[in-house]
Amino acid sequence: MIIIGNIKMNKTNTQVKDYIMKLLPRYEQGKHETILCLPYTSLTTAKFLLEGSGIMLGAQNLCDEEAGKNTGEISGEMLHDCGAGYVIVGHSERRAKYKENAKSINKKIKIALKNRLKVVFCVGESLAEKNLLKTFETLKTQIEDGLKGLYENELENIIIAYEPVWAIGSGKTPLSKEIEASIKAIRKVIANDFSDKAAQKIEILYGGSVDNKNCSSIAKIKEVNGLLIGGACLDAINFSQLIKDVKA
Repeated sequence: MIIIGNIKMNKTNTQVKDYIMKLLPRYEQGKHETILCLPYTSLTTAKFLLEGSGIMLGAQNLCDEEAGKNTGEISGEMLHDCGAGYVIVGHSERRAKYKENAKSINKKIKIALKNRLKVVFCVGESLAEKNLLKTFETLKTQIEDGLKGLYENELENIIIAYEPVWAIGSGKTPLSKEIEASIKAIRKVIANDFSDKAAQKIEILYGGSVDNKNCSSIAKIKEVNGLLIGGACLDAINFSQLIKDVKA
C-alpha cells in the first residue's frame, strides 16, 4: 500500500519543518510506503529532515523541457538534485488551470524517468464525461497519450493515480464498485498496450476526497494499491492518523 500526501501550494519552508517534526514521532515504518510531495522551496530542507525515516520525498510538477529558456520552471535534474525521488505529472489541476496537454504530459514523464524520478501519473474523468458514460474512454485516451513511446520496463517507475476530477476537493467519492471498475479498465489498457504481466504489476492508486472517514474502506478495494491524499494530509497529526488507519 502506497500513501502519497500532496501538500499542493501550501506551507512555507518554516511550516514544512514544523509539519515534519510533528509527523515523524507519530510515523511507524512498515510495509506501507509513504511519500510526501512538497513545494519546491521545501525539498532540500525535507530531504535532510526525512533522512532515515522511511518517508520518501516527491515534487508536484516539472518542466516539459530539460533546461534553458524556461523562466520560472524547474527541471527534472534540479528535482533529483534537491532529493526528490518522485514527481506528480498530469494532475487535473495542472491540466485544467495551466492547460497542460497530452504532448506536454508525455514529455514530462519521459524527462522525469530520464532524471531517475519515479512518476505519479494522474488520470481521471470530469463530471461531464462521467455523466456521458465516457469514463473508460477518457481513461484510455489519457493513459495511451501519456505513456506513448515508453518501453514496458519503464513502467516499473510509474505509478498511476486514478483521480476523478469531479471528486477532487468536493467531498464526494465514487462508489467502491465504480473505483474498482475504473482501475480494472486502466489495467486493461496497460495489458492491451504492453502486456498482461505489466497490467498486473503496475501500481494504481485512488485519489479524490480521501479522508480519515473513508480511507480504510477505499484501501480495502481489491484493485487499489494505495491512496493519493490532498486536503487530509495538510495537518501532520491528522495525516499520521490516516496512515495508521490504512495500515490497520
